[in-house]
Amino acid sequence: MCDHHNSSTPDPTPDFPRRNFLKLAGAAALGLVFADRVSGAQPLAPPKPHNILSPDAALDRLMKGNERYVKGSALRHDFVAERQALVLGQNPYAGILSCADSRVAPEFAFDTGRGDLFVCRVAGNFAEASSIASFEYGVAVLGLPFILVLGHSSCGAVDSTIKAVKDGTQFPGHIPSLIKAIRPAVKAVLDRPGNLLDNAVKQNVLDNVEALKRASPILDAGVKKKTLRVAGGVYDLHTGRVEIFA
Repeated sequence: MCDHHNSSTPDPTPDFPRRNFLKLAGAAALGLVFADRVSGAQPLAPPKPHNILSPDAALDRLMKGNERYVKGSALRHDFVAERQALVLGQNPYAGILSCADSRVAPEFAFDTGRGDLFVCRVAGNFAEASSIASFEYGVAVLGLPFILVLGHSSCGAVDSTIKAVKDGTQFPGHIPSLIKAIRPAVKAVLDRPGNLLDNAVKQNVLDNVEALKRASPILDAGVKKKTLRVAGGVYDLHTGRVEIFA
C-alpha cells in the first residue's frame, strides 16, 4: 500500500505572495481541481493528505525511502487505488531534478508511489528554462516544500563535458547544448585534487542548487520565506544510496 508512515503534523499550505499566479492557475490550492466557484461547490480534499509536509520532513521521508530501496525492502504500492485517487489532482511532497540516465529512477530510488514526486529529467541534471518553469508551477500551485537536485556517479553527460573541455572533443547534433550547460562546473574543478569526474558531478549539483534557489520571482521567494528548501545529492550506481551534501 502507499506509504503512510510519516507522522509529522502537516504544515499549512505555503502562503506564497504570487496571488495572481494562483488565480490564473484556477485557484488550484495544492494543485487540486476546484469546482466552478460560481456554483459554490466545495473544494476537494488533497488526494494524499500525508504529503503535506514541511521542507525538512519532506527530505526525511525521501531519505527513509532511499534506505528501504538500498536494503531491498521497498513498500508495496497499490497503484490501482492510487491511480483513481489522483484523477482529480495531485499534491507531491518533493520535486526532483534528475539526470535522464536510465539507471537512475527517482521514484524507485526513494521508494515512492504515484503522486509523491514531481520530477524533471535531463542528461546532466541542470536547471534550464523549462525545468525552472516546471518547478515554479510545482511550488506556486502544487505547494512543493522541497526540491532535490540529484546527480549520480559516472555521469556520462559530465564525462563528455570533461572530454570537451580537456581534449576539445566535439559531439554531434544537439549534444553541445548539454556540454555548454555543464561546462562551468567542469572548469571550476579542473585543478581540484581527487577524481575529476566525481568532483565535477558534485560541483554540477551544487551549481544547479544555487541556480534554483536564485530563480525569481517564485523559487527564491519560497527559499527566503523558508517554505521551500532546495538541496543537492548524488546517487551511487553501485549501492543505490543517495548522499545529501547541499
